[in-house]
Amino acid sequence: MHRPRWQQEGKEPDYRFSLANERTFLAWIRTALSLLAAGVLLEQFAVTLQPRGVLVALALLLAVLACLLSAGAYQRWKSNEIAMRCGQSLPHGLLIPVTAAALLVVAAVLAGMLLL
Repeated sequence: MHRPRWQQEGKEPDYRFSLANERTFLAWIRTALSLLAAGVLLEQFAVTLQPRGVLVALALLLAVLACLLSAGAYQRWKSNEIAMRCGQSLPHGLLIPVTAAALLVVAAVLAGMLLL
């Protein structure tokens, strides 16, 4: 089986760290699937709730965030694997702050709609 070049760099990390990195990746994917499901749910409710355009926009935002989260999760997993193989510090990314900011916007808009 062909392995990517980056997986051949450095030395093999302790399998426990690789498995922990993989579990974190899977947790991000689970979060992305939850956001996608929430987006589909909002879009379905947009038929009966008003203003429809706002709900559709929020549903679209959640779907886009789910896509970005999936891509970001892979990038984070790969970056962490490379860092562990090369004995470097784990890199910090934008995955957490971007996710938090987007969910803050969604929650604020939904709260505003419910209060009005």
